[in-house]
Amino acid sequence: MPETENGSSASRRDERFTATHWSVVLAARGGDSARARAALEALCLAYWYPLYAFVRRMGQSPHDAEDSVQGFFALCLKKNYLAAAEEAKGRFRSFLLLALKRFLAKERDKSCARKRGGDQKPIALDGLTAEQRYALEPAEHLSADKLFERRWALTLLEQVLSRLRDEQAAAGQREAFEQLKEFLLAGGRGTPYAEVAARLGTSEAAVKVAVHRLRQRYRELLLEEIANTVTSPEEAEEERRYLLAVLSR
Repeated sequence: MPETENGSSASRRDERFTATHWSVVLAARGGDSARARAALEALCLAYWYPLYAFVRRMGQSPHDAEDSVQGFFALCLKKNYLAAAEEAKGRFRSFLLLALKRFLAKERDKSCARKRGGDQKPIALDGLTAEQRYALEPAEHLSADKLFERRWALTLLEQVLSRLRDEQAAAGQREAFEQLKEFLLAGGRGTPYAEVAARLGTSEAAVKVAVHRLRQRYRELLLEEIANTVTSPEEAEEERRYLLAVLSR
């Protein structure tokens, strides 16, 4: 009986991954799918800034970098580059960066980016905000590739924190979440539990329980978010370890 239960559990996990954003995109490589386009657009919208940071670190001006990313997205959303996506190399992160590099290699005249995009921006990027964010990047000279990976990891964690914040707000726990979120982040725990308990008007023991539950949910949401960019449970765990390693450098 245990083997049946384990098999059933593994089957459920595999089924969950067949419905993730990136799996939907890969499944539609050979045809035109409105669902796949929507999935790709959602992924691009979520992870456009790491690409912008990559292009800026490669030396392009803010204006040219925005044009390059927009032109790249215009092609991606037309599925011009989906043929390059191989399921054996199923990480969306890897596909996206390789496709961008190929795009940039072909783009000699920056005006081509506008022409290919038809002056219609497929993703609503805020160029000023992007450049403001880029100005805050570490002063040390990370390579463009390393900066992309770090920004990818941080963007993913921002997405997870935003989802958790929304969940807690919907449950009427927004204030508590704002007090407890530091315990979810690397380098957190600077504030004693007793001090947080006093702010919230509760006990230290209650704070410890709340932090434990938040951490559990944070891990669950992290794996869910990663699942949207890979194609299997095994890849998700590998990606989680890799991204945490990137952040620890």
